[in-house]
Amino acid sequence: MRIVVINHLTLDGVMQAPGRPDEDRRGSFEHGGWAVPRNDEVMGAELGARMGAGGGLLLGRRSYEDMLSYWNTQPDSPFTNALNTTQKYVASRTLREPLPWPNSTLLEGDAADAVAELRKQGGGDLGIMGSGELIQTLMRANLIDEYMLLIHPLVLGTGRRLFTDGSPPASLQLVGEATTTTTGVVIATYQPSAA
Repeated sequence: MRIVVINHLTLDGVMQAPGRPDEDRRGSFEHGGWAVPRNDEVMGAELGARMGAGGGLLLGRRSYEDMLSYWNTQPDSPFTNALNTTQKYVASRTLREPLPWPNSTLLEGDAADAVAELRKQGGGDLGIMGSGELIQTLMRANLIDEYMLLIHPLVLGTGRRLFTDGSPPASLQLVGEATTTTTGVVIATYQPSAA
């Protein structure tokens, strides 16, 4: 399995609370929901194709609990059923089995070690959405195989970032061509490179 980060980012690298005003208020963040006005059919198609090719989701506790509480209150959304049937692996030191969301597996022990074991299994890609702390852990262990970044033409100046101070240095190469949505979001996929 390959580990693929799939996240919305602002031009200044913020990934916090792209979907809803109340999604993540840590640090007194007041800009929640910033990605929604830029959603369009191009973005939906790109995300749908990417998620349709995957082998499940890999989530940190906070993203898992947030997605569970939100999507299971959206009965008319096509994402609700898809997320309920998708295999989900959850890295958490505080959650215990059984997990409440169908098709959820708790990763035991050290997250990087558990994910390294998952990577050895066959199957599709595991997509990480949100889960900034988990992503940081996996970057330090050199376990991220690809980044699909939806880069919004927006600068917030505050908020939790994907590449934080102290992130390990990395050289990335663009894979394929970037796609631009009708709202100016650039969808670009990168893989680590040796250079």
